Amino acid sequence: MKVLVAMSGGVDSSVAAARLREQGHEVTGVTMRLWGGESDTGCCSVADVDDARRVAQQLDIDHLVFNFADAFDEHVVSPYVDAHRRGLTPNPCIECNRHLKFDHLLRRAVALGFDAVATGHHARVHERPDGTRRIRRGADATKDQSYVLYMLGQRELARTILPVGALTKAEVRAEAARLGLRTAAKPDSQDVCFITATGGRQAFLGPRIGLRPGRVLDRTGREVGRVEHLELVTVGQRKGLGVAGAGGPRYAIAVDVVQGTVTVGSRDDLQVSELEVRDVVWSDRPVTGEVLVQCSAHGVPRRATIRPVEGRAVGSGAEVRVRWATPERRVAPGQSVVFYDGDEVVGGGIAA
Repeated sequence: MKVLVAMSGGVDSSVAAARLREQGHEVTGVTMRLWGGESDTGCCSVADVDDARRVAQQLDIDHLVFNFADAFDEHVVSPYVDAHRRGLTPNPCIECNRHLKFDHLLRRAVALGFDAVATGHHARVHERPDGTRRIRRGADATKDQSYVLYMLGQRELARTILPVGALTKAEVRAEAARLGLRTAAKPDSQDVCFITATGGRQAFLGPRIGLRPGRVLDRTGREVGRVEHLELVTVGQRKGLGVAGAGGPRYAIAVDVVQGTVTVGSRDDLQVSELEVRDVVWSDRPVTGEVLVQCSAHGVPRRATIRPVEGRAVGSGAEVRVRWATPERRVAPGQSVVFYDGDEVVGGGIAA
């Protein structure tokens, strides 16, 4: 099989390429140039591109570089900025997977005659008895990345290979060390590549949207404090709300950028029985009824029931209502909400 491996310069994608080569596939590595601005974290630095290229040399495979900077700005960076402008909490890494790795890259790979694209994600592609495919959790529960791949449907899954999904992180590093790969001990990237560790979201978003102060209200509408940067407040946030000594911990339970307010409440006020999820995509077919629901990359899956919002279609792009088995913490609007059947992803969407 002719496989294009997305090599980020990290150990996981390095081992993914090595394993496919050892299995006899015709392997080519590719690194995507996505962000041309300032970066000191993530997987977009010049050093990361160089690491990917050198690993490809070690493995004696060709290495390509694709410049997708314009698409990255259009589909990831600009929506990230706009989401904060509207008081939402976006997940840019998921949008990068959706639009870059498994859309632009996959389409480029097919056009160049490749049979499949491989990545270093800790997840597995499972083919079911009826021939449909689903993303399944990776073998290493602490590194599982199935959550960030929920958008993959049958078209993408038919051409996706995840070679390290059956390995633990320790096994990946051990294999890289055995092969003498330069990335064997390289730390994992943890942060959004276009947000620097030194400046953070404030330095990135400030010049782009003009961060504004906001009033902090209690649930009765009484002003109890002020925040310096309204657009940086996230539902569920406790620190930085300026309400210390207010008779117990207070959390942001709503952000209204139009009115310029943050509403705060107690821990109990964060608990809700239902959640609406928009822009839903399904792995193979719409699902209703009992599922497990995960609301962050390493969050604990919770039991719930999902059903369509009355009067709405149930196909892709639908809106569904999640009814928790027991009340759960509010999910910040803009975050991804992923549905599981056991350890298999059946779909997901965005918290409304």
